[in-house]
Amino acid sequence: MSAPRRVAVVTGAAASIGQAYALRLAAEGVDVVVADVADGAETVGRVRRQGGRALAVRCDVSSAEDVRALATAAVEGFGPVDILVHNAAIYPSTPFAEMSFDEWRRVMSVNLDSCFHLFHELLPGMRRRGWGRVICIASNTFHSGVGGMTHYVASKGGVIGLVRGLASEVGIDGVTVNAIAPSLVRSQGTWTGLPAERAKFEKAAQMQAIKRTEVPADLVGAVSFLASDDAGFITGQTLVVDGGWVRA
Repeated sequence: MSAPRRVAVVTGAAASIGQAYALRLAAEGVDVVVADVADGAETVGRVRRQGGRALAVRCDVSSAEDVRALATAAVEGFGPVDILVHNAAIYPSTPFAEMSFDEWRRVMSVNLDSCFHLFHELLPGMRRRGWGRVICIASNTFHSGVGGMTHYVASKGGVIGLVRGLASEVGIDGVTVNAIAPSLVRSQGTWTGLPAERAKFEKAAQMQAIKRTEVPADLVGAVSFLASDDAGFITGQTLVVDGGWVRA
């Protein structure tokens, strides 16, 4: 008997790292819902050209209304959602002394409150069906304590805590909840090629055991594994995929 066809929602998948996650899952036969505030047509087109199925839904993950509409569109398009890869996030760089509360709240809303909205909409169905995979993209900045973006670090620390707590509640229903913590990844959203930026990436590489810049291809295998049946006994974990920056 063939394995059931799965449906995944990948947030922040219109381009860059999220797009790489969507393409990998689609290549493995998963139907992919591309959720992003940006136009997801490019990702959908690439999935379809490689023989997969995808649809794009505009969604601000910090909006409960948008997330509710996303869940409805996913079910109407492909059926119940089995896999959630929550990748969407913002990462402004502002010293804490100069940070406004509005900026703090915006980062928390997009990076952490979004988990609340997505989990409330998508987890009940996974629990009823007895199978589900939730994968949140955290950050190794939580472990390394990078300065200049304390709101981002705090939000990703919150994601790691939420993953641990939620895993304890839904494991009995066949649902796993895990996080992946990358390093500084060279992508469309982080790379401009300016000298200062090149220096930042070079410095990051030197902090790692594997002394090269991390790219989206370094992360897709971890997402693929955690979304699979092979990872069915792994939950509440944060897999640090950062070339060995965090080794303690």
